Amino acid sequence: MKTQTTHLQLAMSKVAVWIVLMAFISLSSCTEEPKTKIGAVTDRSKIPSLHAIKVSTVISDSGITRYRITAPQWYIYDKAPIPFQLFPQGIHLERFDINLKVDANIHSKYAKYDVQNRIWELKGNVRATNLQGELFETEQLFWNELTEKIYSDKFIKITQVNHVITGIGFESNQSMTKYTIRNPQGIFPVKDENK
Repeated sequence: MKTQTTHLQLAMSKVAVWIVLMAFISLSSCTEEPKTKIGAVTDRSKIPSLHAIKVSTVISDSGITRYRITAPQWYIYDKAPIPFQLFPQGIHLERFDINLKVDANIHSKYAKYDVQNRIWELKGNVRATNLQGELFETEQLFWNELTEKIYSDKFIKITQVNHVITGIGFESNQSMTKYTIRNPQGIFPVKDENK
């Protein structure tokens, strides 16, 4: 019996030595990395509270899908003096009819939304198609949700079925079906390629 106890004690002491040795090796192999300190955030108004990439969302009205918005990047600055949302790589909005077919759309290379005043600013190759299929092209466009007006002071080109209208300055209702060009430059017939 004494021999068994001695063998058991010897085995236990070997296990204990092994555990201590492993603990020592693991502790000695850990090196503390230098800590990097960063400055505290002092101005929250300049930092977005949300940054999302590859955004695609749908908006419903009374349970019916009405709009789809897609954007490569979306920032929300809700702590800014005038809160805003930023789409620095552009935005694409599609409007759906009752059968979920796209009946109007708008696209730009840059967009900014003033949350407080509810005004959208679209810039860079702005292209919009209304319910009649007319194509509006400009470099800058504003949409005031409160007044339900869309407007621009830039050059605008409107391609209709039979004519192309150009001018400087533009104002429209928000569905872009009733509009006025402030300084028209010309109305040109569209050439029919089939004739």
